[in-house]
Amino acid sequence: MNKEKIGIPKLRFPGFTGAWEQRKLVSLFSKFTDGDWIESKDQANTGIRLIQTGNIGITEFINKFGNEKWISEETFKKLNCEEIFPGDIIISRLPDPAGRACILPKLDTRMITAVDCTIARTSRETSAEFIVQYLSTQTYFKYVQSCLAGGTRQRISRKNLANFNVSIPTEINEQKQIGFFFKQLDTLIALHQRKLEHLKQQKNGLLQKMFPKNGESVPDVRFPGFTDPWEQRKLGEVFSILKNNTLSRANLSDEHGAAQDIHYGDILTKFNETLDISTTVVPYIQNEEVIEKTKATLLKNGDIVLADTAEDETAGKCTEIVGLVNQKVFAGLHTIPFRPNQSFSKGFLGFYMNSIAFRDQLKSLMQGIKVLSISKKALKETVISFPHDLREQEKIGQHLSNIDTLIALYQRKLEHLELLKKGLLQQMFV
Repeated sequence: MNKEKIGIPKLRFPGFTGAWEQRKLVSLFSKFTDGDWIESKDQANTGIRLIQTGNIGITEFINKFGNEKWISEETFKKLNCEEIFPGDIIISRLPDPAGRACILPKLDTRMITAVDCTIARTSRETSAEFIVQYLSTQTYFKYVQSCLAGGTRQRISRKNLANFNVSIPTEINEQKQIGFFFKQLDTLIALHQRKLEHLKQQKNGLLQKMFPKNGESVPDVRFPGFTDPWEQRKLGEVFSILKNNTLSRANLSDEHGAAQDIHYGDILTKFNETLDISTTVVPYIQNEEVIEKTKATLLKNGDIVLADTAEDETAGKCTEIVGLVNQKVFAGLHTIPFRPNQSFSKGFLGFYMNSIAFRDQLKSLMQGIKVLSISKKALKETVISFPHDLREQEKIGQHLSNIDTLIALYQRKLEHLELLKKGLLQQMFV
């Protein structure tokens, strides 16, 4: 058994000074074997739970409620299946990413796992929490990538997994402290992920309920004091369609220039319902001649810019321009910019035009098979709904904007924690 001394990590808990040793992954376990070959015909509605690769996240078990798979007790005996237990490490040999591992939790049922999962049961001298964290490091995943083989569904073999060199403290207490520390950090990350997901779901629900459904004149949820029906008008009656330019990404630059250009790809991937130019990075136009020729189409606060094409259902995603002071901003390739002919409260249009009710209209007007698109003519014929009272518009926009602020806050916290963990994994493991 290889126990080569290899040094110490950069960051360490007090009281531990000895050099770590290098071991083959397989040597750390009392059992190291693959799961069972279970076909669809072998599955049942109840019985013994079948754990699949989809249940395995990076250091976390993903319990997909309502999507559980089972086999009967009879099939378990017939196929001579390998039972797995809480505390076992389950490693997915399939992407994505291949090699990801988690500790099996207590699920109050007997369990087996699929053939593309490796069962790793730690010995008494090894901490499962330490190992599963080690199996989330860049060093480990780089090794796994180098071992992938196969055709369409590449995988790592159990033999290659077994030969991975793990650097491990000789003292079990140090392993446990490291494992416990990262388990607590994972718990905190998961807490922020759940909060973020909850806020996004809350926002999606409000985008459905705070705007009238197609054909209706009042929303399901409304602020107190507002009872009048919403006005319904064709978009072409309320907005003027503006011109855009046809500059591709190749004509734009990240370097500061005299004007900025909103590309349809920015709307699809970077922007929320409102685009605050004062805080959002938008590519620059460097060609002064282009700027001069298109200066009549400069955008203003309150303008809407719609992405008129995409390869999925994000076609028709909009953003409302806010925060402009002295900047020159244009709408670029594959966008439809339009300007309201009457007053609207800041933020209302951006949220309304990304609501389920409005986007359902756009879907029915989309043309194309692989790449969907909508024309200016079709857009003008869509119906928009809005309350006459600007105070109601303001309350809707502000409420949804506040949720966006919370989403951004938790997103930043989550990104900070993930970066923190990434840095600590590099410093606390050899």
